[in-house]
Amino acid sequence: MDVHSELKSGLLEAVYSEAMTMELDDRGVEFECEVNLPIYYKGTLMKKQYRMDIVCGDIVVELKAVEELLPEHRMQLFNYLRLTRKPFGVLINFGEQSLRFEKYYFDEETNEVMFYNIYKEQLLQNQDLLENQN
Repeated sequence: MDVHSELKSGLLEAVYSEAMTMELDDRGVEFECEVNLPIYYKGTLMKKQYRMDIVCGDIVVELKAVEELLPEHRMQLFNYLRLTRKPFGVLINFGEQSLRFEKYYFDEETNEVMFYNIYKEQLLQNQDLLENQN
Protein backbone atom coordinates (compact mmCIF):
# COMPACT_ATOMS: atom_id res chain seq x y z
CA MET A 1 0.00 0.00 0.00
CA ASP A 2 1.34 3.39 -0.97
CA VAL A 3 0.78 4.98 2.44
CA HIS A 4 2.96 2.43 4.25
CA SER A 5 5.57 2.42 1.46
CA GLU A 6 5.88 6.19 1.66
CA LEU A 7 5.67 6.77 5.43
CA LYS A 8 6.97 3.43 6.80
CA SER A 9 6.08 2.43 10.38
CA GLY A 10 6.50 4.34 13.63
CA LEU A 11 4.21 7.35 13.18
CA LEU A 12 0.97 8.19 14.95
CA GLU A 13 -2.32 6.70 13.77
CA ALA A 14 -3.61 10.21 12.94
CA VAL A 15 -0.79 10.65 10.40
CA TYR A 16 -1.68 7.42 8.61
CA SER A 17 -5.36 8.33 8.73
CA GLU A 18 -4.74 11.65 7.01
CA ALA A 19 -2.49 9.99 4.43
CA MET A 20 -5.16 7.33 3.78
CA THR A 21 -7.80 9.96 3.15
CA MET A 22 -5.43 11.76 0.77
CA GLU A 23 -4.80 8.48 -1.06
CA LEU A 24 -8.52 7.69 -1.31
CA ASP A 25 -9.18 11.19 -2.63
CA ASP A 26 -6.42 10.82 -5.22
CA ARG A 27 -7.98 7.54 -6.40
CA GLY A 28 -11.50 8.98 -6.57
CA VAL A 29 -12.89 6.68 -3.86
CA GLU A 30 -15.94 8.00 -2.04
CA PHE A 31 -15.55 7.79 1.73
CA GLU A 32 -16.32 9.44 5.04
CA CYS A 33 -13.77 9.83 7.81
CA GLU A 34 -14.22 10.02 11.57
CA VAL A 35 -17.84 8.91 11.29
CA ASN A 36 -19.79 9.15 14.55
CA LEU A 37 -21.45 5.94 15.61
CA PRO A 38 -24.38 6.51 17.97
CA ILE A 39 -24.94 3.92 20.70
CA TYR A 40 -28.36 3.05 22.12
CA TYR A 41 -29.09 1.44 25.45
CA LYS A 42 -32.63 0.08 25.88
CA GLY A 43 -33.76 2.35 23.06
CA THR A 44 -32.22 5.51 24.51
CA LEU A 45 -29.42 7.30 22.70
CA MET A 46 -26.34 7.45 24.90
CA LYS A 47 -24.09 10.50 25.16
CA LYS A 48 -21.02 8.36 24.48
CA GLN A 49 -20.39 7.71 20.80
CA TYR A 50 -17.68 5.89 18.94
CA ARG A 51 -15.94 7.35 15.94
CA MET A 52 -15.10 5.06 13.03
CA ASP A 53 -11.89 5.92 11.18
CA ILE A 54 -13.05 5.55 7.58
CA VAL A 55 -16.24 4.30 5.96
CA CYS A 56 -16.30 3.52 2.23
CA GLY A 57 -19.86 2.53 1.35
CA ASP A 58 -20.43 -0.87 2.99
CA ILE A 59 -16.85 -1.15 4.27
CA VAL A 60 -15.66 0.00 7.70
CA VAL A 61 -11.91 0.65 7.77
CA GLU A 62 -10.22 0.68 11.17
CA LEU A 63 -6.66 1.97 11.27
CA LYS A 64 -4.02 1.15 13.86
CA ALA A 65 -0.37 2.09 14.36
CA VAL A 66 0.64 -0.48 16.96
CA GLU A 67 3.47 -2.94 17.30
CA GLU A 68 1.07 -5.88 17.04
CA LEU A 69 -2.67 -6.29 16.44
CA LEU A 70 -4.41 -7.56 19.56
CA PRO A 71 -7.84 -9.14 20.10
CA GLU A 72 -9.22 -5.83 21.40
CA HIS A 73 -8.37 -4.15 18.09
CA ARG A 74 -10.36 -6.80 16.25
CA MET A 75 -13.24 -6.53 18.72
CA GLN A 76 -13.41 -2.78 18.11
CA LEU A 77 -13.94 -3.41 14.39
CA PHE A 78 -16.36 -6.27 15.09
CA ASN A 79 -18.48 -3.99 17.29
CA TYR A 80 -18.54 -1.32 14.58
CA LEU A 81 -19.76 -3.91 12.06
CA ARG A 82 -22.47 -5.19 14.41
CA LEU A 83 -23.67 -1.71 15.35
CA THR A 84 -23.74 -0.39 11.77
CA ARG A 85 -24.85 -3.69 10.16
CA LYS A 86 -22.26 -3.06 7.45
CA PRO A 87 -21.11 -6.32 5.85
CA PHE A 88 -17.38 -5.74 5.45
CA GLY A 89 -14.55 -4.50 7.63
CA VAL A 90 -10.83 -4.02 7.13
CA LEU A 91 -8.33 -3.67 9.97
CA ILE A 92 -5.07 -2.07 8.82
CA ASN A 93 -1.98 -1.84 11.01
CA PHE A 94 0.73 0.59 9.96
CA GLY A 95 2.79 -0.05 13.10
CA GLU A 96 4.53 -3.21 11.95
CA GLN A 97 7.57 -3.29 9.64
CA SER A 98 5.43 -4.89 6.93
CA LEU A 99 1.93 -3.58 6.40
CA ARG A 100 -0.66 -5.87 7.94
CA PHE A 101 -4.34 -5.94 7.13
CA GLU A 102 -7.19 -8.28 7.89
CA LYS A 103 -10.56 -8.46 6.13
CA TYR A 104 -13.76 -9.47 7.90
CA TYR A 105 -17.36 -10.21 6.98
CA PHE A 106 -20.39 -9.54 9.21
CA ASP A 107 -23.23 -12.06 8.88
CA GLU A 108 -26.38 -10.20 9.85
CA GLU A 109 -28.41 -13.43 10.22
CA THR A 110 -26.08 -14.94 12.83
CA ASN A 111 -24.78 -11.60 14.19
CA GLU A 112 -21.26 -13.01 13.87
CA VAL A 113 -18.10 -11.63 12.30
CA MET A 114 -15.78 -13.99 10.47
CA PHE A 115 -12.44 -13.74 8.76
CA TYR A 116 -13.19 -12.88 5.12
CA ASN A 117 -11.31 -15.89 3.70
CA ILE A 118 -13.54 -18.23 5.74
CA TYR A 119 -16.64 -16.41 4.46
CA LYS A 120 -15.35 -16.69 0.87
CA GLU A 121 -14.70 -20.44 1.31
CA GLN A 122 -18.24 -20.94 2.63
CA LEU A 123 -19.68 -19.07 -0.36
CA LEU A 124 -17.72 -21.26 -2.76
CA GLN A 125 -18.80 -24.45 -0.93
CA ASN A 126 -22.45 -23.36 -1.05
CA GLN A 127 -22.10 -22.55 -4.73
CA ASP A 128 -20.62 -26.03 -5.37
CA LEU A 129 -23.50 -27.64 -3.46
CA LEU A 130 -26.07 -25.76 -5.54
CA GLU A 131 -24.34 -26.69 -8.79
CA ASN A 132 -24.16 -30.36 -7.73
CA GLN A 133 -27.88 -30.41 -6.91
CA ASN A 134 -28.79 -29.34 -10.45
